[in-house]
Amino acid sequence: QVQLAESGGGSVQAGGSLRLSCAPSEKTIIENCMGWFRQGPGKEREAVATIDSYGGTKYADSVNGRFSVSKDNAENTLLLRMTQLKPDDTAMYYCAAVQAAWLSADHWTDHRRWHYWGQGTQVTVSS
Repeated sequence: QVQLAESGGGSVQAGGSLRLSCAPSEKTIIENCMGWFRQGPGKEREAVATIDSYGGTKYADSVNGRFSVSKDNAENTLLLRMTQLKPDDTAMYYCAAVQAAWLSADHWTDHRRWHYWGQGTQVTVSS
């Protein structure tokens, strides 16, 4: 069973930055389409960003321009760089992977399309 291990969460003041990492237990997974979701208190899980096998990226409107998703294939790591953080970004952040090279614009935001999930890492942004 594939496992995804997130790290890098923490507490930060509004305007600050954090970098999240995700390491798959199987190295081949990093070559697939991977992404980040988040779930805030009392909210549904929402898609944040995705990067496909070809390096193409997509972002939620709420984070576009502030967050950047990337892969370090040599280190077998998925990254999410978060800048200009806001209190609304407070959530549990989950790494996800799918058994495909990419997901369409209509599908990547649907958490049911993703096959593998990490346990999550908490991000708290204070005002």
